[in-house]
Amino acid sequence: MTSTFIRGRTLSFNRAPGSIDDSSAYAYESDGALLVEHGMIKASGPYPTVKAAAPEGTVEIDHRPHLIVPGFIDTHLHFPQMQVMASYAANLLEWLNTYTFPEECRFVETAHAERIAVRFFDEMVRHGTTTATAYCSVHKASADAFFAESLRRGMCMVGGKVMMDRNAPQGLLDTPQMSYDETRAVIADWHGKGRNHVAITPRFAITSTPEQMEVAKSLVREFPDLHVQTHLSENRDEITYTCELYPDAKDYTDVYARYGLLGPKSLFGHCIHLSEREADAMSETGSVAVFCPTSNLFLGSGLFPLRALTRREKPVRISIASDIGGGTSYSMLKTLDEAYKILQLQGERLNPLDSFYMMTRGNAEALSLADRVGTLEPGTDADLTVLDMAATPAMALRAEVVNSLADELFLLQTMGDDRSIAETYVAGKPVKSALGTT
Repeated sequence: MTSTFIRGRTLSFNRAPGSIDDSSAYAYESDGALLVEHGMIKASGPYPTVKAAAPEGTVEIDHRPHLIVPGFIDTHLHFPQMQVMASYAANLLEWLNTYTFPEECRFVETAHAERIAVRFFDEMVRHGTTTATAYCSVHKASADAFFAESLRRGMCMVGGKVMMDRNAPQGLLDTPQMSYDETRAVIADWHGKGRNHVAITPRFAITSTPEQMEVAKSLVREFPDLHVQTHLSENRDEITYTCELYPDAKDYTDVYARYGLLGPKSLFGHCIHLSEREADAMSETGSVAVFCPTSNLFLGSGLFPLRALTRREKPVRISIASDIGGGTSYSMLKTLDEAYKILQLQGERLNPLDSFYMMTRGNAEALSLADRVGTLEPGTDADLTVLDMAATPAMALRAEVVNSLADELFLLQTMGDDRSIAETYVAGKPVKSALGTT
């Protein structure tokens, strides 16, 4: 295979930045390069150094003056909800019952699931997202469509067939036994195929009976290395209803704890209204609270207490996500733009270095995948996003007075969208520019 030599300004994080001035938290090259072979980064660093390591015949791609960062990572979104984005509703439960559940019923049809899968991955690539953690529908056909398309494109994806056996339309219900059998089948069919990772996915406690939660517990015991994903403490009414359904639990988090679902590879969407006891339980188990800013604002769910969770004596691990389709943008740039505003409303700040860490290495660490994605380190997969801070006339005007890396990142985060993605690479192959050509 021909080697590829990709040149541009490069930025990659080695840890979370402590402040906007914490230059030791990242590696930035004003004239950098990556040597890519067999879909992996073989070398990275200053252009002359990497150029010297490139074998004869290496194809060179020059993205200057653009900024090359690791591919963006989205840790919580719903593959079947593309066509319910921008649906008018008062709150979470109304939105689910009026729009989302009826839409997800359509994913019993293989042809529909396959069509939406193509569109889903197109949007990921268009917006610079190279890894995502997705909920499919309750139907195995939806998971098959999702993972087949991921495999075809060579992308690193986490996903799962949703488990739900109550409080939803008949067309969206399975049974405890069916959810067990079909989840096992999805694992057998797709986990470890290409770059696919299967997640055990009880939707949330409201839509699973205790019997189905026991099944989820069994699956976690049988497959301890798999991710687990569900929802937690998004909405006050949701919390009240959950506690009514599980009266023996101490609180919402305790429902999941009783079924062995907390752990370092467990992702809990939202976590806006956790008590101190619940935050302790999350911290002690290494569980991840997933911040979904655009969704939380759109559905009026609340303001995620990012700093309160990360600065406490027992800090909680955090990731950030779009939560399509309650979320209102596929763009991780827009997601971080709204995250910034949520912190502003709480008297806190989110500096742009922190933002870019979160959507790259930070999210990779939350997924326990930082050895493969989220950085530009040699030996990792060559998933890259190339950013243009002057992608629109308004951005170009602002860019004229940008005089630091932090300024550029904040401009991209605040004004950027899919137009700011000059190119997306998956395993070393440029894929955004190829959309619509195959």
